[in-house]
Amino acid sequence: MSDCGCSKTDKEKRTFLIAGCAGGGALGAAGLGALVSSFQPSERAKAAGAPVEVDIADLKEGEMKIAEWRGTPVWILRRTAAMLATLKITEPGLVDPGSDRRPDYTPKYAHNQHRSIKPEFLIVIGICTHLGCSPNQKLTPGPQPSLPNDWQGGFLCPCHGSTFDLAARVFKNKPAPDNLPVPRHMYLSDTRIVIGRDQEGEA
Repeated sequence: MSDCGCSKTDKEKRTFLIAGCAGGGALGAAGLGALVSSFQPSERAKAAGAPVEVDIADLKEGEMKIAEWRGTPVWILRRTAAMLATLKITEPGLVDPGSDRRPDYTPKYAHNQHRSIKPEFLIVIGICTHLGCSPNQKLTPGPQPSLPNDWQGGFLCPCHGSTFDLAARVFKNKPAPDNLPVPRHMYLSDTRIVIGRDQEGEA
């Protein structure tokens, strides 16, 4: 018998417990490391807020394409001369034809009748300013269900009937209080744009 009063069996048990605790601690630390790393944002999550480049070379007059930025749809509409001509016609029926109510919704370079850098291209976030629904494109003019007989073309929110003209400006007496937002954007070339960044920096 040893002078500590422990039997050989007791020593073996103690050695086993110490080894087990050490191993468990190592596993626990490894598990904690994995848990902490799981809280780190993924590359995809990081990219979700980053600016997005869009090729518009294939966009024909009268056509619209949809890009995604920050998880929201961004409409890019290439307007015809006839479409642009309707913007003056619709103004008397609009809530905010000059885009003055929400300056943060329209960058300075889009603070004009067509709400864009180049009159031809409309670039807006396709989310209704009422309850966040996504309006439908109703680009063809003329009488249609849920639209007035003098419809000039634009967008209709199917949820509560808000309507927007071809510059994404909201009509009066509709649930939506404001025009659709224009995101920061800039042209990298005649056929390529970036959404989420302009000369002043990122959004």
